[in-house]
Amino acid sequence: MGSAIRSKALILYEGERTPHRSCGIALAETFDRPTAAYQSLRRGGITGRGTCGAVVAGQLILGEFLGHPDPTGPTTPALERAMKRYQARVEAELDRGASPSLICNDLTAPHGDFRGPDRHRFCTALVAQVAQLVDETLREQGLAHPVTPLTTDEGERLDFR
Repeated sequence: MGSAIRSKALILYEGERTPHRSCGIALAETFDRPTAAYQSLRRGGITGRGTCGAVVAGQLILGEFLGHPDPTGPTTPALERAMKRYQARVEAELDRGASPSLICNDLTAPHGDFRGPDRHRFCTALVAQVAQLVDETLREQGLAHPVTPLTTDEGERLDFR
């Protein structure tokens, strides 16, 4: 299933078969979450000086699925386990290229112009990798999120099952 989640996120971010989404919105849509708040994650919090929006989106998605339904409730054990696991995997596995950090500007600078094709390819792969990490982390906590179909610009329905 991780490859299906990865594929959906890749298509949404890549913007070749559907309109391009920012990193946070591509991940929110991949996991069927409302997108409005995820707009603020574009380019590391709009300025490029914040943590990669894809990485932050992953944390938010885990919180939405595994957090306590009561906003005054305690952190759930499942969310605590998931966040520790996700953060460890991001640190150990995320392909950050030559970047010393997860700050958007640090991650993207080695790839030239932010609107250029090299940076776009790098971020497309990063978004897809984060989607897979989130999916696998959710599954480790006993939650398998189904991958919903996607309709391309040409009207093709992509069913990832």
